[in-house]
Amino acid sequence: MEADIEEEEKMINFSKETRQKSIDQMQAETLDLLIIGGGISGAGVAIQAAASGIKTGLLEMQDFAEGTSSRSTKLVHGGIRYLKTFDVEVVSDTVKERAIVQQIAPHIPKPDPMLLPIYDDEGPTTFDMFSVKIAMDLYDQLAGVKGTKYENYTLTAKEVLEREPYIKKEGLKGAGVYLDFRNNDARLVIENIKKAAEDGAYIASKVKVVGFLYEDGKINGVKARDLLSGQTFEVHAKVVINTSGPWVDKIRNLNYTRAVIPHMRPTKGVHLVVDAKKLPVPQPTYFDTQKHDGRMVFAIPREDKTYFGTTDTDYQGDYTDPKVTQEDVDYLLEVINKRYPDANLTINDIESSWAGLRPLLLGNSGSDYNGGDNGSLSDTSFDKVLNIISAYKQDQASRGDVEDVLNHLENSRGEKELSPSQISRGSALERESDNLVTLAGGKITDYRKMAEGALELIKNILSDEFDQTYEAINSKEYAVSGGEFDPAKVSETVEANAKLGVVAGLTEAEATYIADFYGMNALIIFEMAKEMSPYVDLTLAESAMLRYAMAGEMTLTPSDYLMRRTNHILFQRDRLDAIKHPVVDAMAAYYDWSQDQKAEQLVELNQVINASDLKDLKVGAN
Repeated sequence: MEADIEEEEKMINFSKETRQKSIDQMQAETLDLLIIGGGISGAGVAIQAAASGIKTGLLEMQDFAEGTSSRSTKLVHGGIRYLKTFDVEVVSDTVKERAIVQQIAPHIPKPDPMLLPIYDDEGPTTFDMFSVKIAMDLYDQLAGVKGTKYENYTLTAKEVLEREPYIKKEGLKGAGVYLDFRNNDARLVIENIKKAAEDGAYIASKVKVVGFLYEDGKINGVKARDLLSGQTFEVHAKVVINTSGPWVDKIRNLNYTRAVIPHMRPTKGVHLVVDAKKLPVPQPTYFDTQKHDGRMVFAIPREDKTYFGTTDTDYQGDYTDPKVTQEDVDYLLEVINKRYPDANLTINDIESSWAGLRPLLLGNSGSDYNGGDNGSLSDTSFDKVLNIISAYKQDQASRGDVEDVLNHLENSRGEKELSPSQISRGSALERESDNLVTLAGGKITDYRKMAEGALELIKNILSDEFDQTYEAINSKEYAVSGGEFDPAKVSETVEANAKLGVVAGLTEAEATYIADFYGMNALIIFEMAKEMSPYVDLTLAESAMLRYAMAGEMTLTPSDYLMRRTNHILFQRDRLDAIKHPVVDAMAAYYDWSQDQKAEQLVELNQVINASDLKDLKVGAN
């Protein structure tokens, strides 16, 4: 077994062993940059910094992406609803950034057109058939998909019902269909992390920052605790950046020498998963809650399942483990059963679930973007916008006429009255008086752009204060791990790579799934499959994926693997019970766990599964 591990280390080099090497190196050297937090923000900074030659370290208290970054709606969407407020710049920047993410991680975001049903009785938050077409045309223009197969179109009410026979019929006028992208949030994080490690970054999960180090009152490192060994150690760095998402203020408060004005307003979002037979939804569908609470809900098909959410409520509980409550379940079941009245879903139909926190900036509102405080449009302004754009499309108005209307819009609501769903997903970057750099807020679509801004500040600090000069990479073209192929040929690449998986002994379905899921890293998995025997009670495909996760993705626990490296807990619940014990057994042998350690890991895994299953709530309901 040791020889196998050493050989795999040479091949992929991101394992439990490299974790310890990273911890040792971080103690032995003074880093240029230390990143606190291994979600998408920290991962984005790490890949750009390491690729630029900056000596970089990253510490994550949990597993990578275990907090916010694995608990999203799992879309990389362009924000068409912001065209309701005519936040044109917001939508433009978002769809452009989405296109870049698809270029650098082509195996992760996948085009999946969104259906937006239109009703005539659901109040001011919903488009009508006229306004949605104008909005979608503008959206396509901004997204650069006009004239392609992904160009928007409208459906009649009859056509909508042919697609989605369960959807509410009363008041249905039709629907708009526009380009959107499904996403694997946790995989996007780990692929950025792996690439950063490949470029020389020292990276370790399960390490908690517990305090700061100082020189002349300025932060020059951290005190950290290895949560696996219990060891406490110090890491010195010229620049320390806080990218800890909802924990941003908690990290800032580790400096007890100064008052900290809170940055964050965390809110909780919840998603529930049912079998697709219970709720057949052929494509992602986006709709108003009908509760006039400013919230929107998605219903999304995935791997023979349908999931829906989100609740979006202010949150003050345990950041590490936000729970799905009975109130959350009741809210979402009421919304989904009103939208799909023939579904009649109950809590017993829920196969899995997740809850996550949105790292909202305190005080930002309205536009869901950096610094935006636009609120909503008055009905008068909205009508003016529709009329002028319609006239412009018919050559009856000039571009200047359009700009004049857009520059004189009226706000219809006070900023302090906005619900969590209407609060900005903007980001903030600052260097505080103690020299701690903080990157807060944002959303997964914007992660590369946020990291680019942070890197510019970091480069300036290193240049001005340490006489170290670095040239940033072009992050718009720098592929993440597994993304090193032509983004215009995703299907062709998947097909070609899958053939190699079949040669390695996998079925065509298994090989295709792995090729689609892992990008070019699928080739490593296929090579492992050639050289190994399956683990007991696991298929060869499952065994190779697990071996790769341990040797190449710093997967330290069964829940790391089954929740974040794969989709077993969330979207493959049917297979989960059959493989959980074999996975624990295989990991125990690989890591040489004692019987007590193995039992502890199984207990932890069962706790994660039970929480996802809503076991406690279901007991109370029956």
